Amino acid sequence: MVSSPTILDSSCVLLVGGREWIGRFAETLETRTDATVQTVRTKAEALDIVRMRTPDCLITEYILDGATGLELLREIRDETTALPVIVGTASGSEAIASEAIGAGVTDYIALTESAQQITEELLDRTARSIRSARRSATQRERARQFDAIFNDSRTAMWVLDSDGSLARVNQTAREMIDENVETIVGEPFWMLPWWSQADATKADVRHLVETVLDGTFGHAVVPQSPQIENARIIDLSVRPVENERGDLVSILVEGVDITERVNLERDLRRSEELHRVTLNNMADTVLITDEDGEYTYVCPNVHFIFGYTVDEIRERGTIDDLLDEDLFDRAELAEKGVLKNIECTATDKAGREHTLLVNVREVAIQDGTLLFSCRDITKRKQHEEALATLHETARDFLYTETHQEIAQHVVDDTPSVLNLDASAVYLFDADTNDLRPAAHSVTMRELNGPLPTVHADGETLPSYSFVEDEPLFFDDVHDADRLENRATDLRSATYIPLGNHGVFIAGSNQVGAFDDVTRELADLLAATAEAALDRVTRETRLREQDRTLQEQNEQLTALNRINETIREIDQALVQAETREEIDHTVCELLTADDRFRFAWIGTVDPTTETVDPRTWAGTEQGYLDSQSFRIQASGTEPAGQTAATGDVTMVSNVAAGLRDEQWRKDAISRDYLSVLSIPLVYNDLTHGILTVYAPTRDAFDDTAKAVLAELGETIASALSAIERKNALLTTAVTRVEFAIDDPTFVLSRLAQDAACTISYQGGVQQSTEGSYVFVTVEGAAVDDVTEAASQLVAIDEVQRISADGEGGVLRLRLTQPFLALELADHGAVFREATADPTTTTLVIDIPDSIDVRTIMQLVRETFSTIELRSKQTLDQSIDRDIYSEFLEKLTERQLEVIQTAYYSGFFESPRESTGEEVAETLGISPPAFYKHARTVQRKLFATLFEENNLSTAVPAQTG
Repeated sequence: MVSSPTILDSSCVLLVGGREWIGRFAETLETRTDATVQTVRTKAEALDIVRMRTPDCLITEYILDGATGLELLREIRDETTALPVIVGTASGSEAIASEAIGAGVTDYIALTESAQQITEELLDRTARSIRSARRSATQRERARQFDAIFNDSRTAMWVLDSDGSLARVNQTAREMIDENVETIVGEPFWMLPWWSQADATKADVRHLVETVLDGTFGHAVVPQSPQIENARIIDLSVRPVENERGDLVSILVEGVDITERVNLERDLRRSEELHRVTLNNMADTVLITDEDGEYTYVCPNVHFIFGYTVDEIRERGTIDDLLDEDLFDRAELAEKGVLKNIECTATDKAGREHTLLVNVREVAIQDGTLLFSCRDITKRKQHEEALATLHETARDFLYTETHQEIAQHVVDDTPSVLNLDASAVYLFDADTNDLRPAAHSVTMRELNGPLPTVHADGETLPSYSFVEDEPLFFDDVHDADRLENRATDLRSATYIPLGNHGVFIAGSNQVGAFDDVTRELADLLAATAEAALDRVTRETRLREQDRTLQEQNEQLTALNRINETIREIDQALVQAETREEIDHTVCELLTADDRFRFAWIGTVDPTTETVDPRTWAGTEQGYLDSQSFRIQASGTEPAGQTAATGDVTMVSNVAAGLRDEQWRKDAISRDYLSVLSIPLVYNDLTHGILTVYAPTRDAFDDTAKAVLAELGETIASALSAIERKNALLTTAVTRVEFAIDDPTFVLSRLAQDAACTISYQGGVQQSTEGSYVFVTVEGAAVDDVTEAASQLVAIDEVQRISADGEGGVLRLRLTQPFLALELADHGAVFREATADPTTTTLVIDIPDSIDVRTIMQLVRETFSTIELRSKQTLDQSIDRDIYSEFLEKLTERQLEVIQTAYYSGFFESPRESTGEEVAETLGISPPAFYKHARTVQRKLFATLFEENNLSTAVPAQTG
């Protein structure tokens, strides 16, 4: 239900847009309220209505024909800041909300609830917005009255805090004493120099203040201390100022110098003539009537309050026609003899309403029995209302949320607080060291033109006030040296710094608009705005810190979940026996416990240029069958992009670009809102593509991306290990022979430079210093080949193992990993390599458990030009088992020693190298060499005769 139907019943509501919710809300307003409802579809129509007749509230869609609701809002704010504007959108976001608030929106509603809930919410928010706008208008009207009241030169005004201590005084009160008022602010009112030196007076004033502390009106006539020169008698009226909750927030003391009147009254007792003279010169009006209300005496100064002459007053009838008919109780007057401070209202001859304080007493003067003493307190009432408005303005600042809102609020309240229509607020931009106009009134723009951005260098008036932290007041700003815009129509102007936040500017086209009260009010308004800006800054900083901490906590939580998943996957990978088990375990663990919605692993098929799903888990819902997963760098499903680029593909918001790519629609329909696709690559070989889908946007940040990318490498390593293991258990192999043409291959380059034939027959070793390979040389002197090898960057060290004229054996230490090691990581064996000056051939054995295409892909990626010459299937069951068992028994050092001895001709007959020579080549002692050689021989014979029982298979020799 609408919280305040009467607000809407008397309101005019303008609806802008053509969507269903606009029509539905218009119908609800017309059926449930008496509001005047207008509906238009475009920004132009809305602006025409606003300019012709400002509605009480405007409600607009975010998306209009040819424009947006925010564009409409900005143009409205150029015209008026008082019109409440509500923006509604079905596709709300923090960015749109932030932009709307920055543009000065009154309220913002995201249309995400049901139609009924949206309608009820709009009714309530519309009523609140209209009520707030009307309250602000009332506050501004009240504040305009403040200046006139506070400038009353006949009345001294004191404002006290709720504990009775002095807060401020007006100029009339200042002139009563010869003392600096600023030095006594904060002192108890009864202890002030106006009367503090007279004990009796001090007691009376204190009693008066204590009376009003109880929430009641107080009045007393007190004399000033005799020690004060020209001591006066002051008529004090004290009343409480309460907030809307009834709490006492301040005390207003009004003092009228009645010294002359008191003296005259004293003299009146001596002389009736003196009495008449006194009445003629008093500010108060005195009327005497009989019991029927007929006038027996009318004070000559009656026109001061009522505007009528004495004769006109008599012609109006009885006193009931002038004052309230039920002004007082005659029986109460008879009992007390006098009734004081009766507050009533009266209308003067010009139709203006006055607030009066009336004293009624019984008298016996000529034919009169009732004496009415009337005091005009209209300015005092206006003064009180102005102070209340100022307090309410200060309270409203406490509920603002942004610097922009505060700036606009200052501009809106300046007319009511200072009675100045031209105002603006500059806010400081620390990033650019500029003061930027954040809000300005229409009058300011009319008088001064557009406000420019001002650099904070102290050269212009706003900049100087801000940099020097100095308020500036000018009776005529054209007299200022730093005035930049000499064409401005501003005359009186003030520039007041708002701390570190900016500058407040106010003025008018009249010269000399600033008196002491206006200056004080301007300082107070600026100080209140500065405090509000400080509060918003602190709260904004705290909110940012809270958001940062929350984001960090969420990231840590997500990372912990991912790390927990990875630990589980790592444990499962260690125990896995097959590739299928690895694939299945990874997908199952990634989607377990709602970690992710769906995960699958696919194989890259270069023939069809697609990614073929092989394992999946989670909520699939037919997604894999709906996609082709084409391999291309863009415009396709993330798995296809990853396969094309070899990089991780992250899609934080699947809904973005929903209409551009079909896969996004299919993913959204299954609640896949973010995607991460990871290549499973180990040693430059792709083992597939892992793709994970999450049911939330931004489920993957950069940290999660990096961690899951590392997981992809771990999975690929585990798959590679499975391949190597299966390769060891496989007896059937495919032997392929390639011819390559790539001068970067170290053997090809060495054969060309040395004009010989270089052959690799096995024996590659990897150490911390590099890769070692043994090669045989034919057709050239070993020394010449050694010299050529030493010139190649790819060869770090050359060691001659043996030489026999036109050939020999060399051991090369390579600076880069040798192809044989990469093949071994994937279970393949680099069997042979032969290079001469024109051609190079490679022979590679690929176990049946390894995909031949994978190894061929590795070879193609390694060399620039290759040609497949032959491919055949071999069975190496016996040889491979014996060879594998034998190599498993050797240490790397033992293998190095025996290979070096073999290629050195140590086992030839006669020996080409002695044990001492081989030991010198290896850099070890001869006993150590012989020990390694005997150990290797023993392990070889044990493998041949003991573990495999080959002795039973050797045929007996017959004589």
